[in-house]
Amino acid sequence: MTTNEVLAQHRWLRQFEGDWRCESEPVAEAAQDDACGWTGRETVRALCDLWVLFEGRGDMPDGTAAHTLMTLGFDPSHGEGGHFVGSWVGSMMSTLWQYDGELDAAGRVLSLYSEGPDFAGGGTARYRDTIEVVSPDERTLSSHMEDAAGNWVPIMRIRYRRQQVA
Repeated sequence: MTTNEVLAQHRWLRQFEGDWRCESEPVAEAAQDDACGWTGRETVRALCDLWVLFEGRGDMPDGTAAHTLMTLGFDPSHGEGGHFVGSWVGSMMSTLWQYDGELDAAGRVLSLYSEGPDFAGGGTARYRDTIEVVSPDERTLSSHMEDAAGNWVPIMRIRYRRQQVA
């Protein structure tokens, strides 16, 4: 198999192409967090057949502009059987988040794992972002941080709704 062969996993990612509106939702642990209630937009486009780019824009709770870029693809030579891979950067921080993940058996939830700064205690922590396909026109992104006991603590949830072309 060549590394540029288009696989089912690459085609799965293409379902996200288009324009989306997004809104943050409260999560149990962070219901009173200032980040709840913000809105934004995201444009998702393919980079040829192997990569998908998610370009977000909105406002931070303090009113400053926020820009984000997520890249997702599938690397058949990464790990046993291949893994979804990607990255995330945002204008609000200098961290480059690198993803390694897998799709659930039902083909609805993509779990992406990364390591980054532990904002609560210093050092680093493990994170899990999950993209769940609710319908062809709706998806969610949920972020979790692993605590010292190995539990995934929710820190953020965003609901995306596809914008229809007029």
